[in-house]
Amino acid sequence: MSDLRPRSRSIAGIARHGQLRASFPVTTVLKFVAAALAVALVSGVSIAGIAVSQITNNIKTVALPGEKQGPPPGLGSFEGGFNVLIVGSDTRANQGAQFGKDDGVLNDVTMLVHVSKDQSNAVAVSIPRDMVVPIPACPKEDGKGNYNAMSAQPINNTLAYGGLACTVLTVEALTGLKIPFAALITFQGVIQMSTAVGGVPVCINGPLVDRYSGIDLPAAGTYTLAGADALAFLRSRHGVGDGSDLGRISSQQVFLSSLVRTVKSNDTLTNFTKLYGIATAASQNMTLSNSLKNINTMASLALVLKGIPLNRISFVQYPGTTGAGGVYPGKVAPLTSVANALFAKIKADEPFTLDSGTGRGSVANPTAPASPAPSASAAPAPSGSAAAATTPPPAGAVTGVLGQTAADYTCSKVNR
Repeated sequence: MSDLRPRSRSIAGIARHGQLRASFPVTTVLKFVAAALAVALVSGVSIAGIAVSQITNNIKTVALPGEKQGPPPGLGSFEGGFNVLIVGSDTRANQGAQFGKDDGVLNDVTMLVHVSKDQSNAVAVSIPRDMVVPIPACPKEDGKGNYNAMSAQPINNTLAYGGLACTVLTVEALTGLKIPFAALITFQGVIQMSTAVGGVPVCINGPLVDRYSGIDLPAAGTYTLAGADALAFLRSRHGVGDGSDLGRISSQQVFLSSLVRTVKSNDTLTNFTKLYGIATAASQNMTLSNSLKNINTMASLALVLKGIPLNRISFVQYPGTTGAGGVYPGKVAPLTSVANALFAKIKADEPFTLDSGTGRGSVANPTAPASPAPSASAAPAPSGSAAAATTPPPAGAVTGVLGQTAADYTCSKVNR
């Protein structure tokens, strides 16, 4: 596969249409912000202290249900595992005329990041925005009473229904995991942060053109995407996989795995100017739970994430399927038995492998560098490959869960 030089593109008149909603690379947002703050804090340089203060003053916060403000940890002293919910808002407010005007606010990206108690593994679970789930009673934003519970609604309605707190409560009920930390990001956060990191190399296996999102990559190859191009790629639903939300998730994971490799590179993690740009962009376009407002807390979480090897950082889809009847026409139905098996592993902090391939919107990269031997939490060869056809599922595998690790090199599969 040939490398293709990225070219400058402007994306104008991006329409908000009925079935397509926006998506963006938010799984590592917290890591970006906290890594920059950690570097600044550790440096001990006066200019770094000023920069941290400016970044902190930019951050907007919101209270989560039952949130308690305890003393912050010392820098680097965070112990045990933790859960962070990363939510992407599709709000058009203050995002730019190119996105049009719309009063609606939906959570089109909902990702739960779990770090194991021994801090050796991290799993990011993407919940399809079209998945129909129960929504519990959610506190009203003004603190006066609750919104009523609902039995079957797409999960991307939760942000509009009760804000970030409602999304947190819904995911807690869905997964059985307590979520003490949460972060929300907007379009401009993705645009500015992907630019600040210097772009993300993304492989595609054919021409990727999607008039709905605005992405236009004319041939197979590897492109370095930043700014509006990165957002357009991640918003693309019709252009990848089978045109479904499930296909888009696995295509997004191509970007996310490359993003993590980029962020963990020496150039990024040791370049204060670049880190400061990422943190500034994030802080101006994010809302954090009060539990993340403290600098030491963010820095301590980042130092944990920074130390986890690439092949132990996994991106998986919450198990679901399209084409179901009942309350699910045109939506995603959860596969409860598979999800129960997945979250039993996550709750027990048991390392696991994947035996079901990467998903509808991605394929193995034929030009990928040689991979190390598979380890716990590392996905084997994608389904359909010779290795997958001849190798039985390894011990500890969660059958039916799709995904990949940050060490896996994949390409987005275009919708031909």
